[in-house]
Parts: sequence; C-alpha cells; structure tokens
Amino acid sequence: MALLTIFTPSYNRSHTLSRVYKSLCHQTCMDFLWLIVDDGSTDGTAACVRRWKQSSPFQIQYLYQKNGGMHTAHNTAYAHIHTELNMCLDSDDCLVPDAVDRIRHTWVQVRHKGYGGMIGLDADLNTGKIIGRAFPPGLTATTLGGYYARGGAGDKKLIYRTDIMQSLPPYPVFDGEKYMGLAYKYILADQQYRLYVINQVLCNVEYQADGSTRNMWLQYLKNPKGFACFRKLSMIYPRSPCRMVIDCIHYCSSSIIAGNPRFVEESPRKFLTLLCAPMGWLLTCMINRKVHVP
Repeated sequence: MALLTIFTPSYNRSHTLSRVYKSLCHQTCMDFLWLIVDDGSTDGTAACVRRWKQSSPFQIQYLYQKNGGMHTAHNTAYAHIHTELNMCLDSDDCLVPDAVDRIRHTWVQVRHKGYGGMIGLDADLNTGKIIGRAFPPGLTATTLGGYYARGGAGDKKLIYRTDIMQSLPPYPVFDGEKYMGLAYKYILADQQYRLYVINQVLCNVEYQADGSTRNMWLQYLKNPKGFACFRKLSMIYPRSPCRMVIDCIHYCSSSIIAGNPRFVEESPRKFLTLLCAPMGWLLTCMINRKVHVP
C-alpha cells in the first residue's frame, strides 16, 4: 500500500484540476494515491477523472458528494483514507516535482520520533516567492499554531498522520452553511503533536478569484454558526492574548449575525466576551457594509 494519500476537494474546478494532475504525473516518486472528493461539481469533473484514470501512472480514487463545502469534503476524505500519511492539495495548486519523494524520504527518517506529521512551504505559482515567511533557520519541529504565534506568516503545506486526523472530531456541519475553518482540526492536533519541519517548497499555489480566501466578508454573513464555532475553539486554545481578543470580537460578531442571544453564556471566555460585544456589533456593521456596497 502507498505511504501517502494526496486528497483534492474540488467544486467546478475541472479547468484547474488538470494542472494538479499534471504536477502529480511529473513526480519523481509515485508512492502515493490521489483521492479526488468532488463536492457536487456540474462542470464535467467526473469525465475528466475517468479519462485520467485510463493512463495515470498512479492510483486515482474518485468520490462524489452533494455540495456541502470544503470542510465536508475533508470529512469525506478522512473517512476514506487508509494510508499512513495524508496531504490536502487544493484544486488549483501543483506540487513541485520532487515533493512526494522528499516527503517519503523525510518521514522514513523521523516517523519513530512521535511527530504528528510534517510541515513544508508553499510558494506563489506565478512569482515563485514563498507564501508568507520561511521557517527560522535551525527550526526542526513546531506546531502550526506555535509557528504563527512566533511571528510566522502565510499558508503552509501540511502532511498529517492519518490515524491522528481520524481520531479527532470531524468538522462540525451546520444546516444551510458551507464553510468551516480548516484550522479547526489543526488546532486540536496541535494540543498533542508537533510537526517535523521541511524548510523547502513543496507546493506552488494560486489563489482563485472565486476562492473562499477572496470572498471572506461574504462567508462571514453566510456561515455565522461555523465561524462562531471556530472562534470558540480558538479562544479555548489561543495563540496569544492579542489573538484571543480578536477571536472574541469575531465570535461576538458571528453570534450576532447567527441570531444567537446566548452567545455570552456559551462563550468559553464570558467576561472577555462581555467586554468585546460592542466591538462585535461594530464588526457586524462593517461586514454588512463590505458585502452590500457595490
């Protein structure tokens, strides 16, 4: 059985998914399985996958689900992965040619040391520049939250042990909502495990105009219960006192948008929530203005 499952949640991205496939075909090591979780696409994604399966040098698994959002696609992926390691590769990204080989070689050397997985760098597909910051010289292990708490920045490529991801609660799903911060499970994993650092670029990324990162203001309005749930967890395990205040303000705002009158009572930081509630109202007004102003 392969060591690594690379899973790709995809929703109407057949025009970029081919780039993912080509980057996987160019890997110097084929010891992986590609799992595509189709989140209700209507653009012919299934036909593309059927065509690729006919000549792919690696195993491809395809799962279709009703559209539920990125986090539900992650839940589906984790429920079907059987390899020791897993890594999410977004539908508009591509791996550098030796990424799988580097992951495999590194893991064989450190797997006995109790790490929860590995963390590597992302680079901009168009400029080649590292997203955010590289890891400090000499850093061999970190939690994801610990990296950001010490001044780190930018998305990073995460490779987790599958047994850990499957032992953690799945992403919460709320009726009528299709967004939950993927860091929810990473925060939980941080409480028990560190990640071994690969201070090299593993993936080239490109942010799409229709991606969730670009549409965050609208996401706040459409998915308030998911955001409030995520902010509650972030307040339980804060990166820093300053970050906890920011999370609390967002928790207040999301709870107000969701119409939850019990948000102070339900908060893990009740006194701080009382103090932050006025800022939460202001943030709610700003979100509405950002979304509705042409």
